[in-house]
Amino acid sequence: MFGEAPNDRCAARHHGVIVIALVAALSGCAGLGERDDLDEYGDSAEASQQALYDEAQQALRSGNYTESIVRLQRLDARFPFGRYAEQSQLELIFAHHMIGDHDAALAAADRFIRLHPQHPNVDYAHYMRGLSSLAQDRGIFRRFLGTDISRRDITNIKQAFVYFNDLVTSFPGSIYAMDSRQRMIYIRNVLAAHELNVATYYLGRGAFVAAANRARYVIENFSQTNAVPDALAVLVEANWQLGLDDSAHDALAVLALNFPDYYAFDGQGQLVLRKVIDNRQRNWLNMVTFGLLGRPEAPPPLTIRRSGTVAKNPS
Repeated sequence: MFGEAPNDRCAARHHGVIVIALVAALSGCAGLGERDDLDEYGDSAEASQQALYDEAQQALRSGNYTESIVRLQRLDARFPFGRYAEQSQLELIFAHHMIGDHDAALAAADRFIRLHPQHPNVDYAHYMRGLSSLAQDRGIFRRFLGTDISRRDITNIKQAFVYFNDLVTSFPGSIYAMDSRQRMIYIRNVLAAHELNVATYYLGRGAFVAAANRARYVIENFSQTNAVPDALAVLVEANWQLGLDDSAHDALAVLALNFPDYYAFDGQGQLVLRKVIDNRQRNWLNMVTFGLLGRPEAPPPLTIRRSGTVAKNPS
């Protein structure tokens, strides 16, 4: 009466067998990806890690950056604490930058800096943040048709300046510091030219107070840029139009003293402002490039240079 019927005991044993089989099947599926990796790359996790890294390196050196990203991301996901983890994260920054995915490059650089702030090559991540931010506005039309970057939105340019400044401030002895300083000079010329474009715009529309304020801002904040003489010329005209003769004469005297060969002076020493405005409209190469044109845009991380040597950053 209280015993278990034979059929019930058989059913229970049958169910138990099914449960054990399901657990075994699920366990096999959970280890399938790892087993596949071992089957594909070798008989150990170490061999798998080494093979993935070697394939990523081959793709990087051949310029197949899309394939290298696939391999590096897989390596990072499978072996987040492996011996190639940090190097692969640096190379992901480089690969994303080289295919023009600058948002991904910035995200990868931010991640590396957050995870490895004391890494000996963290200066590279800071440098690549600046390059990627600077490159975000470099479309094909501007690159080949010469569209003046100072006439476009300069948000990313300003951010690039911040990134480069972070690098030279935190890592003054970095091998990337000199190039970063040169790029900061270039960016300051871009920002000055942008402000000057706005001042010229206001001047052409009779907004003389706004034009004078913008020109004065260029003179006071970008005194080492090549936009200063044009800004002085705009300030002369704006002050004269406002009836501020003394201020106009003072600005003219500064212009004549510091830039006696300024192109808007005619043969009799008179300032011809029309030349300034016309020049601003037609001369899209108004900024000094300081040798940036024609330079390789981004170096690879140190350990994947084609020479095969590993250089160390100076302390």
